[in-house]
Amino acid sequence: MADERLQRRLAAILSADVVGYSRLMGLDEAGTLSRLNALRRELIDPTIAAHAGRIVKLMGDGALVEFASAVDAVACAIEIQRQLRQRDADGSEADPIRFRIGINVGDIIIEGDDILGDGVNIAARIEGIAEPGGVSISEDAWRQVQGKVPANFVDAGEQSLKNIARPVRIYRLDFAEKAASASQAPRLTLTLPNKPSIAVLAFNNMSGDPEQEYFSDGICEDIITDLSKLSELQVIARNSSFTYKGKPVDVKQVGRELGVRYVLEGSVRKAGNRVRVTGQLIDAVSGAHIWAERFDRGLTDIFAVQDELTQEIIAASRSS
Repeated sequence: MADERLQRRLAAILSADVVGYSRLMGLDEAGTLSRLNALRRELIDPTIAAHAGRIVKLMGDGALVEFASAVDAVACAIEIQRQLRQRDADGSEADPIRFRIGINVGDIIIEGDDILGDGVNIAARIEGIAEPGGVSISEDAWRQVQGKVPANFVDAGEQSLKNIARPVRIYRLDFAEKAASASQAPRLTLTLPNKPSIAVLAFNNMSGDPEQEYFSDGICEDIITDLSKLSELQVIARNSSFTYKGKPVDVKQVGRELGVRYVLEGSVRKAGNRVRVTGQLIDAVSGAHIWAERFDRGLTDIFAVQDELTQEIIAASRSS
């Protein structure tokens, strides 16, 4: 009688997918596929191989990778995200490809070349709640890598994951803290230009759904683009203003570091077919609020909201 016992083993599982893949494909299907294939060929596959990973399967927008070591899995994820951030820094791509990565250590079932089981499912669910461009890992993985990888992970608390019976404690990679410790030199203080200048900070995603991160970023980027068309206004590039994303912000400090008179902050909340966009224009010298507004619209009116918000920003900066 054939042995029908399931083959199992303990493994570190890395799950990754492309942030906003459907949107990117809708904008430029051929270009997105070409860029994604190039990233896999030049960066992702070689990095996985260098850390002794096995690509179990590739999906259109992501991958499932098995490692024998949690240290290798986490080190691989960090290296991929850091290199992608470095590539994005030059601002050559209007819609850079970003990944979210989740890692778990657990028992897996072997079925041919495929792997199954809760160990895999938890990794996939963790990836689903990871930040765009970020790495999130389970507590089991975190225990394995403490003191073994040069990175700082922040406790994000217990999370209820879809179709997983018990909550799982999640730890998120803190890129910002590592970047700050790498160089102790403070940012330069820049002088204000002769004409009105503004930095548009990344809008906060208030929807409670990480999948909507690209939506709030997209609105913010469109506003930056619209403002940049005005010769009377100097607008800080997205790659500079977005470095403050997810950090506590001192508007006066931002103004000094970026050399701007005004800072625009905002938030986006999307629920069903409705969206709420708020904006606050702040004088970075005095810290005073120049203008604030809230827009409640249907999704079909989102471009009109962006136009209206942009016009009000221009008017407020002229009158102040």
